[in-house]
Amino acid sequence: MVDYSRDLKETENKQNKLKKLVFMSVTIVACFIIYALKLFSMQIIEGEKYKNQSVNITQRSKVIPAHRGEIFDRNAIIRLVINSDSFAVDLTPGEIPAKKYDTVALKLASILGIPKSEIDKKVPVNVRRSYKAYEIKSNIPFTVISNVAENSNDLPGVSWRSKPTRNYVEKGSISHVLGYVGDITKEELKVLYNKGYSNTSIVGKTGIEKQYDELLQGKNGLESRTVDVRGRLVSEKSTFTEPEMGKNLVLTIDTKIQTLAEKALGKRVGSAIVLKPSNGEILAMVSYPYFDPNIFSNELFSEEYNKLAKDELNPLLNRTINAAYPPASTFKVIMSAAILAEDSFLSEKKIECTGRLEYGDRFFRCHIGIPGHGWMDLKHALAESCNIYYYTIGRDYLGVERISSYAKEFGFGENLNIDLPSHSKGFVPTAQWKERRFHQKWQGGDTLNLSIGQSYLTVTPMHVANMMAMVVNEGKIYKPHILKEVRDPITNEIIKEIKPEILKQTNMPKEIWKELKQDLRYTVTDGSARFPLKNNVVKIAGKTGTAEVKRYVDSWHSWFVCYAPFDADVDDMIVVCVLVEAVNTWEWWAPYATNIIMQGIFANQTYDEAVDALGFKYITKPRGRSE
Repeated sequence: MVDYSRDLKETENKQNKLKKLVFMSVTIVACFIIYALKLFSMQIIEGEKYKNQSVNITQRSKVIPAHRGEIFDRNAIIRLVINSDSFAVDLTPGEIPAKKYDTVALKLASILGIPKSEIDKKVPVNVRRSYKAYEIKSNIPFTVISNVAENSNDLPGVSWRSKPTRNYVEKGSISHVLGYVGDITKEELKVLYNKGYSNTSIVGKTGIEKQYDELLQGKNGLESRTVDVRGRLVSEKSTFTEPEMGKNLVLTIDTKIQTLAEKALGKRVGSAIVLKPSNGEILAMVSYPYFDPNIFSNELFSEEYNKLAKDELNPLLNRTINAAYPPASTFKVIMSAAILAEDSFLSEKKIECTGRLEYGDRFFRCHIGIPGHGWMDLKHALAESCNIYYYTIGRDYLGVERISSYAKEFGFGENLNIDLPSHSKGFVPTAQWKERRFHQKWQGGDTLNLSIGQSYLTVTPMHVANMMAMVVNEGKIYKPHILKEVRDPITNEIIKEIKPEILKQTNMPKEIWKELKQDLRYTVTDGSARFPLKNNVVKIAGKTGTAEVKRYVDSWHSWFVCYAPFDADVDDMIVVCVLVEAVNTWEWWAPYATNIIMQGIFANQTYDEAVDALGFKYITKPRGRSE
């Protein structure tokens, strides 16, 4: 028997499903038609209305730039860098009626004192419908802004904003330490965007400004409000976020010592460093020639920068850490330490200096010439800077590998780790390096030259200062640094204090350091430095150096590195290193400049007072090629 009821139910189910499908399809089509009609209405029929509303009424945000943190000297009293009130003028081309652009641009150019072509360059034709604001000119005084405001009815699309400029109060040689700031570049923005930087950010370019830019930056404020196209308020409501000033930095630099060292070096191409060996604090860092960092806030900075960049003396180069030189006879300090540590040649044993040493088909000469120094032990060889003594020790008792090893133990050829954006490592050669580099074997003559700080060996003045610091600290070098403290700009509370950090350490016995210190003191009292280093205020121990330079005939770099007081506690000692380049006419100025610095520091005298006290009044003026 056939079950008709079952077939009937299946038919009903199919019909219900079909009805649902038809209903859903009709609903979807209806919705689609409604949305399509609405979009058509909004974009075509009412498009102009909504476009006008979007242009005429908008939520506009105004950035309130934060002031960069200020920079102080070591006593947190003298401001080295401050902020000055200034303004920038922007142009939003989309807010200017197309036919009025040239009229507005001409009037604005007249008020700002610039050619119209400069505005056209910053706002090219292809962006003149944009509502993006383009900066036309910065570093504008309030009087000019007042003039812009008075003519605002004739200057649609023109606005202004606060844009503080950096004012470098202390100029001169401190410029290499402080650095300068400038507008962020596209390349910098790619790196810094995720750290909150924008295309209007001002960033540090060199020096402390760059090294600690994130601390100095601060946080911009923001004011948001609803305005019409003319900038009139549509609503009284607005949101406001206060800007936060960047952190203040206290440096290790002592402005009095910085000025003293700057004047002692004078207008001689070179550098001077004053270092506290007990903690690595840099009290003075001088490099000549220098520059005025305030020019980078000037509208003509590009022209000024090009002049500096093309100057053959390179004023932008910080010679204390970025220029490498042969250390010359200052290297004999390391050679002396190696002789004492190796114990392969007793310090009391003597070598005869006849003024020259024959090796192969060459004669290697001593600076004194024939007949030489006579019989020399270590103490007298260091004091008189006898080349023949160190030639012999280097060639016959130490060799290139051990000499290079000791040089690196003193930090030569290695990273300074100083808190400045860039620095040179210098270079310490080895026999293997020469074979790879020149495909030549290391020769005995190379070892002779290396033994007196010449050959391929190069160092920065900071490396040489660190070398003397290791002697003072009896085997330790602390990381040299410029930053002393980070402080809150409102409360002046110390947020962070920089602690001493060991950079290099050696395990040489203390007896070696004691003997080496005595020999360095003897070098000043009875050796090559006894005349320029005569000083009745403080006992000085140190070493001279004269590095031969092939570029100029009969010219040498003049070195002197020392520490004082000789008989004081290490916490009271300072290290001074002075280098005068061979580009200056030879006058052996480094030891004289050093004595002026020491006299000024320990007698609490100005440069002029120190010069008078030492009797250097008639020998202080530089002469020759560097003038």
